[in-house]
Amino acid sequence: MLAVISKKPNASASLLNFQAFFDATSSTHVNKTTMSPKTKPSPTIAVLISGGGTTLKNLIEQRRLGILHVEIAAVISSNPTAGGLNFARAAGIPIAVVDHREFEAHQFSVRIFEAIEGSGAKWAVLGGFLRRMVIDPAWSERVINIHPSLIPAFSGRGFYGERVHQAVLDNGCKITGCTVHFVDNQYDHGPIIAQLPVEVLPDDSTTSLAGRVFAAECRLYPVAINALAAGSIRVQGRTVIIDPPLKLK
Repeated sequence: MLAVISKKPNASASLLNFQAFFDATSSTHVNKTTMSPKTKPSPTIAVLISGGGTTLKNLIEQRRLGILHVEIAAVISSNPTAGGLNFARAAGIPIAVVDHREFEAHQFSVRIFEAIEGSGAKWAVLGGFLRRMVIDPAWSERVINIHPSLIPAFSGRGFYGERVHQAVLDNGCKITGCTVHFVDNQYDHGPIIAQLPVEVLPDDSTTSLAGRVFAAECRLYPVAINALAAGSIRVQGRTVIIDPPLKLK
């Protein structure tokens, strides 16, 4: 259940036939034949990863528990050895790899969006995806990310993972948290969808702080995705309006 998208001539068919690949493999993930005629298919997302996939793991679990109300149509990785691919395999989710080392920046973005569209996903959800993309205009306000700080604090190029939490501690902050936002063509810049604060404790290390921030992410991301899928989100300039308001689980 792996499609490797490459610029190499002998791999070009994988890109051209991604839709066929998805159609052939998705039946192991969503048993469409068991749906009654009145069953409304769940909205679908593609999850983009680059590394360990802890966010992906949480989304898979939240879907299993019935908290996340969308299907994960595909997992797309910029790294062929990303640990998170193992979570996708275990869950039977189709995988596509677009190795960022094989493409210049613009072409990499094109290939990523071809893979997303080939999966049939309506939205793209970043889960530790560390490569900058040029957003296809057709996907404006359809790509979201979660960042481990209260944007605009400790965000932008170079702020990711432990670097964020170390900066929070170095600056003596009392509150940090996480932010779900739309993705645009600048780092951590798109309109903010939702934020959840986390208290910084006097004896915090980067590890302890990261653990509590990630726990907040695990609560916030699924409900934000649900709101997006339900059509409850609209954007006015830089302001995101959610109606009805989010209710955390």
